[in-house]
Amino acid sequence: MKILISADMEGATGVTWPADVLPGTPQWERCRGMFTSDVNAAVLGFYDGGAEQVVVNEAHWTMRNLLLERLDARVEMLTGRHKSLSMVEGVQHGDIDGIAFVGYHTGAGSEGVLAHTYLANSITGVWLNGTRASEGLLNAHVVAEFGVPVILVTGDDLTCRDAAGYAPDALTVAVKDHVSRYAAVCRTPARTAADIRAAAKEATVLAGRREPAPGGPYTVELEFDAEHLSMAATVVPGVERSGERRVAYISGTMYEGIRTFKAVTTVVSAAVEEQYG
Repeated sequence: MKILISADMEGATGVTWPADVLPGTPQWERCRGMFTSDVNAAVLGFYDGGAEQVVVNEAHWTMRNLLLERLDARVEMLTGRHKSLSMVEGVQHGDIDGIAFVGYHTGAGSEGVLAHTYLANSITGVWLNGTRASEGLLNAHVVAEFGVPVILVTGDDLTCRDAAGYAPDALTVAVKDHVSRYAAVCRTPARTAADIRAAAKEATVLAGRREPAPGGPYTVELEFDAEHLSMAATVVPGVERSGERRVAYISGTMYEGIRTFKAVTTVVSAAVEEQYG
């Protein structure tokens, strides 16, 4: 049994505001330890449940946040940016039996601690076939095409509620309860580590490759906070404006869809000016 952990940071224990996840800040340095604790708890739980191999894919910002030296010695970690499938890199190789979304969060335009989809503020909404999409929902559709089930999701309480829509069988662990986008009632790292480890152990029974999900077509629509960003996004082939601040595109598979999404967000982030967005 081989398990992949996609590790994001906004949904980690103790994280509640931008400085907690912005590389280089003192708060980020502090929160790296709690983020690593969440991930390591999942690693230990999967090994407790009988996993033979666990791989962690860093999925936050620079994708260089976890403290490798604090992880269980048996684990392997993929760190760094510029990967074919970004947050779920590794599922395409055909040897993953289950995936965990650790430290995830709700999507742009939704309630939730540090809610966003890929870009912190420039994207105000994403829809997949008409359904508002979080990173979890997008990634769940990607991994389903490779026959990999989502077996565990951790984050705030609203992230766990979101996960029920795209991975209804997965176990969930709320490490904090949403109060506002920048406030939460947080559990201690000792408590969340115990909860995540127990859930990961139980979640191993859900691991096992499935029949690959049928392809699309998938219609992806993005809304931005400024008109010029929708114009900038149309330089990506197949992306067309669907409104003053919106663009849309159609992909035959979510493999293609998520790669186009990454291209759009890369172009849009380069078009943002410091003061006016």
